[in-house]
Amino acid sequence: MTAPSLNVLSQHCPSHRVLEMVTGKWSVLVLYALRGRTLRYSELEGTIGGISQKMLTQTLRELERNGLVERTAYPVVPPRTEYRLSPLGESLNRIVTDLGLWAQDHMPAVLAARQDYDRRHSK
Repeated sequence: MTAPSLNVLSQHCPSHRVLEMVTGKWSVLVLYALRGRTLRYSELEGTIGGISQKMLTQTLRELERNGLVERTAYPVVPPRTEYRLSPLGESLNRIVTDLGLWAQDHMPAVLAARQDYDRRHSK
């Protein structure tokens, strides 16, 4: 039996949900922060500017549920929990890194385009 062909552009393709999850604002930033390293929750929170505890918790749970992040809880007092990319998450490493670098490299052009658009469309 062969796997069904997936069409990423089809409304009912399960890959839609995966793409939404992976490309979400906080998901990309968490994946980017975890590239090549293991971090505790508080370290992630301090690394990713502007993320609330609620959003970080939700994002980590969703990434873990989808197999992209591994969570390790140590039975110590105080509790210690660490997060790292799973092998599946690591497979996104190059894409996430390239996306982050693209954003850094092209931000001036994006800002200029926004200003130009706003100038042309202001009343």
